[in-house]
Amino acid sequence: MKQEEFTLKEQSVINVLQERPKTSFEILQQVEGISLLLVLYRILDQLHNKGALLSYMKEDVKYHYVR
Repeated sequence: MKQEEFTLKEQSVINVLQERPKTSFEILQQVEGISLLLVLYRILDQLHNKGALLSYMKEDVKYHYVR
């Protein structure tokens, strides 16, 4: 995938997830320019639809990570 396929906010989320899988709340705390959880969920859905994001559940907590 090429970087230019992503918006600035999508790229910010991808950059935060490069280190390790994180919960939505952890992502929200670290990404600049996104202050509402619903906005983050929309961006996570967009990244998932583009094939850049995967998620899994561990101990009833959902984690997101990049491919």
